[in-house]
Amino acid sequence: MAISFNPELLADFARSYGFHYDICDPRTLVRDVLTDMERGLRGQSSPLPMIPSYLTPAAEVPLGKTVIALDAGGTNFRAARVCFREPGKPEAAGMRKAPMPGTGGRVGAEEFFNQIADLAEPLIRESEGGVEGIGFCFSYPMTMREDGDGIPTSFSKEVDAAEVIGRPIGQGLREALKRRGVAVPERIVLLNDTVATLLSGLGQIPADGGDNSGGPAGRRGTKKYETPGGPVVGFILGTGFNTAYPERDIPKIGFHSAGAPQIVVCETGNCALRYLGVLDREFDATTKHPGSYTMEKTTAGAYLGPLTFYILKQAIADGVLTFKRAAEFAAGPVLQTRDLNEFMYAPLTREGPVGSLFGGDELDAVRSFVYLASIVTRRGAMFSAAVVAAAVERMDAGYDPFAPVRIAVEGTTYMIYKGMREALESNLYIMLNREKPRSCVIAPVEQASLFGAAVAALSR
Repeated sequence: MAISFNPELLADFARSYGFHYDICDPRTLVRDVLTDMERGLRGQSSPLPMIPSYLTPAAEVPLGKTVIALDAGGTNFRAARVCFREPGKPEAAGMRKAPMPGTGGRVGAEEFFNQIADLAEPLIRESEGGVEGIGFCFSYPMTMREDGDGIPTSFSKEVDAAEVIGRPIGQGLREALKRRGVAVPERIVLLNDTVATLLSGLGQIPADGGDNSGGPAGRRGTKKYETPGGPVVGFILGTGFNTAYPERDIPKIGFHSAGAPQIVVCETGNCALRYLGVLDREFDATTKHPGSYTMEKTTAGAYLGPLTFYILKQAIADGVLTFKRAAEFAAGPVLQTRDLNEFMYAPLTREGPVGSLFGGDELDAVRSFVYLASIVTRRGAMFSAAVVAAAVERMDAGYDPFAPVRIAVEGTTYMIYKGMREALESNLYIMLNREKPRSCVIAPVEQASLFGAAVAALSR
């Protein structure tokens, strides 16, 4: 028999299993992340590796210079000429797309780089006046070199290019282009998608944090600022979870520079969390890598649906969530994040894989379902906000009201997951302004990998 919607009962259920956001202290969350960051920068034991990029973001993106931007990270490989003719308004031309080398069968190292050169060569030849450099967003595990090149350490199972592992990507591309008689630009720089997101924010978010629309609240992108823009944080909240920010002190590599900070990739999906409940730990044990990426498993799109499903099954077992087809729901193999999100946007329609399980007389069960799922979302938003707040505090930035910290975000979980964006932003502003006023703006960026690669080619 169905029970009435009882928010107090549901909240107590969440607290008893340790996944309610109100048992978390926001300041403690931020301090914990900062501690892990500091240890990682020093090379001490830490869940955060704090990976140096050997890339310093430009104070401002040079205008009128053409670069080649390459993006490799999925089933497709993209290439384009990019130019910033106005501040905050990148222009892409000659866009080309092809399957990622190695996704159609095994390729050797020479063929791998030749396929990349097939896209880059015509873009370089068609560029009047030449190109300033090549920025290459390579979103596979790699070790960065001080000269801006990157050495892949592995590929996902979709890419079969074992000969490329251990070979510098930029050098391989340079050699492939030279064999074709192409005038190769001096600068070829490698970066991953999180660094690209940061740099894309540098190129797209105006220095004063305006919306760049040209309207009353936006910048038209033509005036010179008397005060330089604030720093940029790159934040990915999609299928995965990560952050990057400019760091002045990296003791483990002997880097210290107040005036030219270096971008560091935190790998914050692996943050240690003191606020994990019994259901979080049980769910973690069912995943491919138990004990790893604990933060990501509470926040990112790859896990939000399955984690919520695990919690809802416990609610059904405990009798706090009941409906006629509850046993059928609980016996299902998994709840995909996209199906949960579809339901959360329109629960009263009772459509789709989730909504169709509820009868017309089970409105209170729908309320209970949505209520519990919303608690999971809001906690994920709080955890995410703590990671971003820690990056801002680590930079000791945001005090200049004319130069806000610009937080560039990429990812569908932030953009379209019901309730995530609003909760994340409200938590972030509370965390950053609790003790002192800080100025920051958080904004999604377009084509982050491609435009971020372009900015990298213009950075030093």
